[in-house]
Amino acid sequence: MKKHVKNPRMPSIVIGETDHERLNNLVFGGAGRLPEISDGLLRELERARVVADVSVPWNVVRMGSTVEYETDTGDARRVTLVFPKDADISEGKISILTPIGTALLGLAAGQTMHWTARDDRQHKLTVLAVTGMS
Repeated sequence: MKKHVKNPRMPSIVIGETDHERLNNLVFGGAGRLPEISDGLLRELERARVVADVSVPWNVVRMGSTVEYETDTGDARRVTLVFPKDADISEGKISILTPIGTALLGLAAGQTMHWTARDDRQHKLTVLAVTGMS
């Protein structure tokens, strides 16, 4: 019998029930338009531990959270994770449907995630802080 070993590149993530439901609706409502992006978000939703909204730890990235993170290039950024209709990069609001938005979802401060950009290049980000809901 093979022992199941977790992929070290995929940290455990936690998502509240409301975000999980709304994001599933987003994925299945838009899967035909951007399947590669919807598929990535769906994979994250499927592997997430879903908990009651009140049980999501304060330092976990959820929809509306403002997140400080550092990339593998050493750049530190601060963004708010939002639904596509609210995205505005000039205001630091990034869509959950971007590769980096999907990568941030459900991570806690201190966790690192490897992700693939739209140009197929591999990157890494580390969550430094989650400062709350916008």
